[in-house]
Amino acid sequence: MSLALARKYRPATFDELIGQETVSQTLSLALDGQRLSHAYLFSGLRGSGKTSTARIFAKALLCEKGATSHPCGVCTHCMMANENRHMDIIEMDAASNRGIDDIKDLIEHTKYKPSSARFKIFIIDEVHMLTNQAFNALLKTLEEPPDFVKFILATTDPLKLPATILSRTQHFRFKKIPQHLVLKHLEYILNQENIEYEKEALDILARSGAGSLRDSLTLTDQAIVYSKNFVDINTVTGMLGIIEPSHLEALLSDIMMKDKVKVLAFIKMAGEYEAEMILDELTLHLKELLLAGDGTFNPMIIERFFRVIAESKGLLALGSDGEFVLSLALFKMMESLEIKDIDTMIRGLERELRGVEVSEIMVSTPVVDVSRPEKVMTITQEEIVATLPKVEKIETKVKESTAEKKLEIEKKPEEVDPVAVKVQVNPHQKTFQKLLEKIYDRNYELGSCFERNIHFVSFEENKLSWESIAEEEDKKMLRRYWGVINGFVKDIF
Repeated sequence: MSLALARKYRPATFDELIGQETVSQTLSLALDGQRLSHAYLFSGLRGSGKTSTARIFAKALLCEKGATSHPCGVCTHCMMANENRHMDIIEMDAASNRGIDDIKDLIEHTKYKPSSARFKIFIIDEVHMLTNQAFNALLKTLEEPPDFVKFILATTDPLKLPATILSRTQHFRFKKIPQHLVLKHLEYILNQENIEYEKEALDILARSGAGSLRDSLTLTDQAIVYSKNFVDINTVTGMLGIIEPSHLEALLSDIMMKDKVKVLAFIKMAGEYEAEMILDELTLHLKELLLAGDGTFNPMIIERFFRVIAESKGLLALGSDGEFVLSLALFKMMESLEIKDIDTMIRGLERELRGVEVSEIMVSTPVVDVSRPEKVMTITQEEIVATLPKVEKIETKVKESTAEKKLEIEKKPEEVDPVAVKVQVNPHQKTFQKLLEKIYDRNYELGSCFERNIHFVSFEENKLSWESIAEEEDKKMLRRYWGVINGFVKDIF
């Protein structure tokens, strides 16, 4: 009868552990240096090697050669440990034996010396499933057990353990096993089993395990059966219900080309798949493109695609129609490619701020010439009236003695009719004045800066020209608010 790959190729020594070098090295040094604790806690992802490490450690403690990091594997204790029938290695599943009575039985066993080995070892798996009463009953024994007792606790969720338990154990954290190590191990096993495979298919299996070697081996077992001893991409993707990577490559290429017909064809083809799975696979594919440094997909485009995918997954979480969310995501990804046009607009705005004419509005910033007047001034009718000289008292040479004649000679300034003064006023000057008032309404400080530095020149052939004498801080302010000014100019003129 054949065993599952996860059981058949379970590591038997510290050297065979995959991806847990830190843990295996620490325990090996503790064994060789005889610096042993009475209680250990192994925590980490499922299938990362916690129980296997506990069994290896227990075997190393009981080997007839003495506590060593390299047990002989041939002595009586090692052979019984390998066959899981050693009387002094007691394994307990806390998920099914979680009550206080079960812990009382365990504590009772700690009172008796080992039957044949130097230590009695208790391995408690899924220890976080114990009840609070069971934890409390275990505390005293865990803190000060007999010299011949060793505890090895294993859990996938150390945060559920009481702090009093954590403080009484040496905590070893098992990390996720890297994908490349899982892939290498799968290749080794299939070579040992004389099964043909495609490396890309094994890569998908290693990735699907999500850092758990046992999960990857279980999927590989299933793939061997499903593919009739030839593990290839088509059978693996069909078994897992995921889309082939080649389809994703073609999809991203169509999105970059903005080929809506081919994108719609993909949406129709993808109807048999889960929308969330396609979005997850797209995310992984974009990650690979980013790390590969593909010139077609720069980091800005990948970041925009990822934002679209993240928002779409949020919609799926609300129970939205999967096919509609997928369609919306793909079309939004095409729209996000307009980033180039946005860059062009930004460059155009920068040119405008430097005084270059890029639209209907012309802004000129002349160099100040001390040999001629600083600025061109247009005087409004009201300013002309305000600056007219007041009529002084007219001193007549005629010597008249009566005050009535003097009064007739003295004319009041209000009697001067300003309308009679013929002044040529540019009709667009008042429009420019409205622009100034609107800027004042928006931001008084900006309006003051604009009035100080910007002077109307002309408005001809749908082009507004003005003169700027802004320097330093005023110039910075005008540049900062150029979008506001530009909008008002287009509205008014």
